[in-house]
Amino acid sequence: MRRKASLVLLAFAVFFAALSPLLRWYAFPRLAKIPPNQYQDTVLEAKPATLLDYGTMRARQVPKVSIVQTLKGNVEESERIEKTAGRDVVVWDALSYVAGPDGKMVSRIPERYIFDAHTQEPVHATGEMVDGDPVRRTGIEYKWPFLTEQRDYDYFDAQTRTSAPIHYKGVRTFRGLDVYYFEQTIPWTKVPFPKKLPVQGITSEAVAKSGTTRWYSTKRMFWVEPVTGAPVNGEEIHKEELRGGGLVPGGGKVTAFSGHVKMRPDYVDATVGLVTSQRRLVLLLTSYLPWGFLALGAALLTVSLILEARGRRPERDRPEPERPERVGLA
Repeated sequence: MRRKASLVLLAFAVFFAALSPLLRWYAFPRLAKIPPNQYQDTVLEAKPATLLDYGTMRARQVPKVSIVQTLKGNVEESERIEKTAGRDVVVWDALSYVAGPDGKMVSRIPERYIFDAHTQEPVHATGEMVDGDPVRRTGIEYKWPFLTEQRDYDYFDAQTRTSAPIHYKGVRTFRGLDVYYFEQTIPWTKVPFPKKLPVQGITSEAVAKSGTTRWYSTKRMFWVEPVTGAPVNGEEIHKEELRGGGLVPGGGKVTAFSGHVKMRPDYVDATVGLVTSQRRLVLLLTSYLPWGFLALGAALLTVSLILEARGRRPERDRPEPERPERVGLA
């Protein structure tokens, strides 16, 4: 009986020991992915900020500028692209909407970001764009890969339509989470005017014909939870200028926007709560279950060997059964 139990336990030990690496190296890369129908909105604020008054073409300080960023999963487009891409694809229709202190639009830039649902690598397909201009992204945008590494990554900048390294700067503690801190600095670069301008009747083409150019620089900062690859906080020291041409008085330059942009505290709280819950699910596949199954397999193997050893104990080691004493007849 002991030997049968030993064989059963041995079978279970082998099963759980084999399941441990399968979960980590086979199941996890296939199960961990961004859902195609995800929707997320974030509000960022610059308080105070410098903003261009298009009526006077002079910069003025305002109490607040708000940036609303929305990411909406386009399920129909992702299914269409998956048919030819041969992998799970996510299509995010993103919008960055900048509003002045009066709530009126300052700029509005839409994007379509297409990427691999598992690795977050860009997938190039028809429709990939920034503000209506076709682009071909390299590197990441908005989100880091699952199990983010302590290294630099290429990060796509929507203003310049190019990618540049975003540098890993070390481990930080943010709201009780151990996070990786990244920084990227974009030097002053000539960038296109938004297709949608705040002044009625003025188009980006008309501004370009006047000879005025738009320049941009930023220092981008992210606090990234490494297990999920999701940023739990983001900031930018953002600057824009209009230079030369017929729109700028004297043909010099004028600040179009300048401010330290930060996530609104209530959105930080919501993001940290969401990422914390998702972090547990990823750890379940990468750490908790693989190590738990490996420990369980080792424990079952130990019990199996003990039972097997006891089942093979020599007969002489067992105590002799007591024999009844024979009583002779007188």
